[in-house]
Amino acid sequence: MKFQSFFFLLASIPMGSAFVPMIDGGKDMPKLYDGWFNDQIAKQASTAVAKAISSGKKKIEVNFPPVPNVEEVRFGTPLNKKFGTSVVAKDLKFEGGYKPGSEISRQLIAYSNIYWAKKIASAAKGGALGGKPCAVLTAEQVSFSKIKSMGDLSRSGVLLSAKARQEGRNGETILCVNPGGEETWERLISAHGSPNAPFIVMNNSYSTTYDLGNKKGFEEAYYLKRISKGWVFRAFPGPWQAIIEKPDGNCEVLQTYKQKPSLREVSELVRDESFKRYAIGNDRWSQGFGGRL
Repeated sequence: MKFQSFFFLLASIPMGSAFVPMIDGGKDMPKLYDGWFNDQIAKQASTAVAKAISSGKKKIEVNFPPVPNVEEVRFGTPLNKKFGTSVVAKDLKFEGGYKPGSEISRQLIAYSNIYWAKKIASAAKGGALGGKPCAVLTAEQVSFSKIKSMGDLSRSGVLLSAKARQEGRNGETILCVNPGGEETWERLISAHGSPNAPFIVMNNSYSTTYDLGNKKGFEEAYYLKRISKGWVFRAFPGPWQAIIEKPDGNCEVLQTYKQKPSLREVSELVRDESFKRYAIGNDRWSQGFGGRL
């Protein structure tokens, strides 16, 4: 029976994208840049959020680049365009699709965040049989009427709007997209949160503490941040990882931390190791010096 169940699982995996060999996406940093296209990030983030909620965490932060190349999103790079076309617009069934100059192309990060909220919603509300409502609220410019597929998201709205406040439901999980500085997060819980229900801050675009994660007690359940010459990664309940990105685009864990390190600490570690190994030959922007973008 176990063999038959496993065979059925394999048979049900779509063959149009690279196979992620674990249901939870694995415990290592997602592969660059396949993880944005083959559900690896979605699986890892969903697993981390589910584990955090199961352990009793109610205030949660999820933060990772919503598109493969955040720095170049305004320029419409081929990789971002592919992600917007074949993943975001397709999954959301966005009205009119992704076209040059279209709303989704101009607001790709905003709509990508709604896509990720949709992917995480099942885990956030307690799984397929959880039955709890799960809302996505955003401060970004999104025309929800043009999104024809919201999955497990029971409602959507604009942060701090009267309508979003009035439509709140008891026991509702909130996915709060890009809400701004963490000094406002507790106020957002007061405005939109439900007692004893998870409140998840997702993909805040900037930090007012200039450090990793937050200082307001929100559990960083899934965290992936680019730093100079590498990355910082954490998936609950695992350790924090300082990771170097090599000139060939592969990544290597340099050090793990049981407690969240400082941004300065991991940045110095990764930058110094990169210089020792590659000198100036690990610049992802410059052709001839490790350029790969």
